[in-house]
Amino acid sequence: MATYLDFEQRIKSIQDEIEMAVIRGDQAAKDILEIELEKEVRSVYANMNDYQKLQLARHPDRPYSMDYIDLILKDGYEISGDRHFSDDKAIVCFLGKIEDQTTLIIGEEKGRGTKNKLMRNFGMPNPEGYRKALKAAKFAEKFDIPILMLVDTAGAYPGLGAEERGQSEAIAKNLQEFSTLRVPTISIVIGEGGSGGALAIAVADKLAMMQYSIFSVISPEGCAAILWNDPSKIESATKAMKITPDELKKAGLIDDIILEPSRGAHRDKGYAANSIKEYFLTNLEILRKDPDFVQKRYEKLMAYGAFSE
Repeated sequence: MATYLDFEQRIKSIQDEIEMAVIRGDQAAKDILEIELEKEVRSVYANMNDYQKLQLARHPDRPYSMDYIDLILKDGYEISGDRHFSDDKAIVCFLGKIEDQTTLIIGEEKGRGTKNKLMRNFGMPNPEGYRKALKAAKFAEKFDIPILMLVDTAGAYPGLGAEERGQSEAIAKNLQEFSTLRVPTISIVIGEGGSGGALAIAVADKLAMMQYSIFSVISPEGCAAILWNDPSKIESATKAMKITPDELKKAGLIDDIILEPSRGAHRDKGYAANSIKEYFLTNLEILRKDPDFVQKRYEKLMAYGAFSE
């Protein structure tokens, strides 16, 4: 069954009425209600505040990396392990074809259902996950295969074992190595982009965000706890942090915003997947024609944080 958030309850009510009209065979009522539903959807989604956008980015039905991989990648072959410690299931690497283009997809995967979430560590990678991603990226570079990265994590796993195995070093190494890869790289925030855990696979020629995703240096809950010692101030923190695609595009921190279906990617996963595919293929064609794309990537990265007096 579809999950509706607090601010979507009126939408749910109209949807329930439409279903009842269908059961009754009342076509006239169904037509009227569908018009009313469309108006309500436009009104609700045009007037969402930042906290509601955060809720949408974390929606339990929202497509995860594996959903998109299944929808857009043909003949997928999974690359496992980091050749150092183990295979971290929070990061997945698949080699296959998007249309006729051989592609490597690296994605952070949260998992569905208790058993799968535990296996995926709720999408919070350990160092071996980032090392697996780098191993796969170096393989792609060797064979001139473009890379698509799907960002969706609350952050890198902060556990003792992760720190002992060099969590910060693994992330820093990815930032360094991905900045100089000699193949086109495109990264898309599909849900929640949290801190260094997201940055580790977000250094790319093109960094885009899905319309209802977020990208932040810390979770709003963490920000509220640090600034006000009160995690309940999450709404104030979300607004102050400016973590939505519109704000980040305005600040020049991302390149593009990928539009979603009117009620979010979770209501039409096929539409959302096609949008990602088209964005990737379109920008890949542009990057392939630019002999200086690696230098331009470097210049873009070095321009972050610039200021004028």
